[in-house]
Amino acid sequence: MWNTINIFLKAVDDFVWGVPLMVLIMAGGIMLTVRLGLLQMRKLHLALKWMVKNEEGGDGEITSFGALCTALSATIGTGNIVGVATAVGAGGPGALFWMVLAAFFGMATKYSEGLLAVKYRVIGKDGHSLGGPFYYIEQGMGTKWKWLAKIFAFFGVCVGLFGIGTFSQVNGISSAVNNFFDPNNQHTVKVLPFLGEYSWSVVIASLVLAFCVAAVLIGGVKRIASVSQIIVPFMAVIYIVFVLVLVVCNITAVPAAFATIVKAAFSPKAITGGAVGSFLVAMQKGVARGIFSNEAGLGSAPIAAAAAQTKEPVRQGLVSMTGTFIDTIVICTLTGLSIVLTGAWQVDGLEGVQVTTYAFQNGLPLPKELSAFVLMLCLVFFAFTTILGWDYYSERCLEYLSGGRMKYVKVYRWIYILAVFIGPYMTVSAVWTIADIFNGLMALPNMIALFALSGVVVKETKHFFERHRNGEIED
Repeated sequence: MWNTINIFLKAVDDFVWGVPLMVLIMAGGIMLTVRLGLLQMRKLHLALKWMVKNEEGGDGEITSFGALCTALSATIGTGNIVGVATAVGAGGPGALFWMVLAAFFGMATKYSEGLLAVKYRVIGKDGHSLGGPFYYIEQGMGTKWKWLAKIFAFFGVCVGLFGIGTFSQVNGISSAVNNFFDPNNQHTVKVLPFLGEYSWSVVIASLVLAFCVAAVLIGGVKRIASVSQIIVPFMAVIYIVFVLVLVVCNITAVPAAFATIVKAAFSPKAITGGAVGSFLVAMQKGVARGIFSNEAGLGSAPIAAAAAQTKEPVRQGLVSMTGTFIDTIVICTLTGLSIVLTGAWQVDGLEGVQVTTYAFQNGLPLPKELSAFVLMLCLVFFAFTTILGWDYYSERCLEYLSGGRMKYVKVYRWIYILAVFIGPYMTVSAVWTIADIFNGLMALPNMIALFALSGVVVKETKHFFERHRNGEIED
């Protein structure tokens, strides 16, 4: 029976995350890029400047940079380390080219999401902000579309609780800790009679993680943002520095690596000999991983953008856009380049994090144990901040669904913390598949709204930059 259920769920997952959804998200990004006149290229310098220069006098709960870090906390996760390795392993080096291309168009999508989130957000008397796809669907498209907004919010709660926010990230953390401290499971303990034996490293990791998550979440969005503003930039910089060192140490091989990536994007067999992927597989794996990693089109990041202290929707849209640039075009590209440079993708028997670990251990001029430790540390902190970010997303979705009844949100928060605690012991494959399905289904109502409201995005953008040129808005 369970086997039949798993087969059914896998079929649904393949359908939801099949070519139609990826085409819809890519088409939306291309359409917005054209209508906005390549805004992600023309205004990137402004976006990067405003990313760290907070606006004064705007409504909202947290700074623009805090909102960006909250969004990045959810997007920069295990996908940047493990997901890239999986994509390159399945689709060859060419998958990296398509990943970056998807991110380029995704920047226009993320810009539009951030703009609409601020334009249609609701600010309560206490300064509490609520916004995102559910509000720009309801207020932008009209109340007759409220059912679509509720569908998005429902899927958002499910994604946060059943997978991306909890089980998948917690499993990633416990696995990374276990592989480093007790890879052979020599020190085990029986937690509960029905759970079996687990390494002490897993048990300790689950307890410490649950405590840390609870300590942050109980403080609400302001504490999530303050923690994210410290951890996300710090760990991102550490990871980028180590990968840059790897690239510099192998600088003579960089031109050939780029040539391999571009050539494999269009003629994989010339690179892989037909052993890995094909043109369509390279494209599919790269585009899918790009979407998974930066979440452009899924509608999650605008929930954080709506909390930003700003009075200019366009300005926050530009700041939100930098999230996709940092997540995929910078971090994912560096990860993929390190894998190609070191030939890690060609080593038999390696998969997932093992591929990236091999690249670090063989590409850095450091002892292998230290390289593995650095990667484990980055994985743990990236996954930890993802847990925090997705709690915020799912709480806002539940707040919308419940009509602002915060008592439900507070109960949900403790259930979320419990899910984090039991995460390392959840091994049912159906849980992962269900989470994957809900994640894909979030994108459908959001992309419908982006197509419907693209005219609003263009109009707001033109008006803003007219005022900017006239000196009404400072750089």
